[in-house]
Amino acid sequence: MIEVVELTKFYGELRALDNVTFDVQKGEILGFLGPNGAGKTTTMRILTGFLSPTTGVVKVGGYDVVENSLEVRRITGYLPETVPLYNEMRVREYLGYMARIRGIKRNRIRDRVDYVMERCGLVEVADRIIGHLSKGYRQRVGIAQAIVHDPQVLILDEPTIGLDPVQVREVRQLIKSMAGERTIILSTHILPEVSMTCERVLIIHKGRIVAEDTPEGLSRRLQQSERILVRLARILSLIHI
Repeated sequence: MIEVVELTKFYGELRALDNVTFDVQKGEILGFLGPNGAGKTTTMRILTGFLSPTTGVVKVGGYDVVENSLEVRRITGYLPETVPLYNEMRVREYLGYMARIRGIKRNRIRDRVDYVMERCGLVEVADRIIGHLSKGYRQRVGIAQAIVHDPQVLILDEPTIGLDPVQVREVRQLIKSMAGERTIILSTHILPEVSMTCERVLIIHKGRIVAEDTPEGLSRRLQQSERILVRLARILSLIHI
């Protein structure tokens, strides 16, 4: 469903992405893990057509993100790190507005808005002003606008950032409930985020893919590394004595 081949992106002389290659299968939830500034957001903006690659090939649903940008946008839902909400609008009003922008037929808008509000747990706040909602509910509204047009692909950039533990759990459950329905890429810098939500993990560092594994496999590798470090520290301690 998503194919990225030798993707490189420069900002002036800064190489933000360096020969990145990966793919995501239909219905898979992929975790994109890395520290701030690693290249996660740049990759997601390219996948959604907001940025153009410097070199490389990126396809979503078989469409090239440069040559077929409109087709890519039609089949993709995007939740950026800063959720694009109109805080003075009410939830139902805002989602109806986003549905019209997405080209949903007028006679289907009400049904789609009702569906995504039910799916995202927004029914009880449907008529509340977005700016008066908690951070967790605003994040839910952001996810609802990303799926209102029923996209095949969902791109989520740091979807639980700034949420409290209860809100984090609720958003994780919501994302996981969409497994199999949509192809999802979820970016984060928090390992438990991908462990509890994703089927496969890519680790990006300084614009390069440095590891790929399942969450369980990644945890085992990290634990082995920790054991090696502990043994080394004990040896050094004995030598010092």
